[in-house]
This record gives sequence, C-alpha cells and structure tokens, in this order.
Amino acid sequence: MAHPKRKQSKTRRDKRRTHYKATPRNYVICQTTGEAHLPHRAFWHEGKLYYKGKVVMEKEVLA
Repeated sequence: MAHPKRKQSKTRRDKRRTHYKATPRNYVICQTTGEAHLPHRAFWHEGKLYYKGKVVMEKEVLA
C-alpha cells in the first residue's frame, strides 16, 4: 500500500475538503402568495407571516 513521504498539514487537508460543500439554496414558490421562500420555513409577505400557505400571524401596527 502506498504511503505519503511527508505528512500533509491540517490546513492543506481542510482546504482540499471545502470546495465541494457549497451548494445553491433551493427556493419554492408559495401557492397562495406566489412568493419565493425557503422550504419548511415561515416567511413574511405584506405584513403577514405565512407557513404552509396559511396566515400564521399578522404584524401589529403601532399607533
């Protein structure tokens, strides 16, 4: 079995391992609002918080 002649440093090893991990985020389109958002996350749209296509909470207006 082949063996390296010199030990490779942790920095060099970690630099090699970083490149393949970055992936673009997947966005989904809400059926109710048509807004793009991260899947399985609540999102704000026009002062309302939506989750699974339903209004969960409305933003309070301070008078």
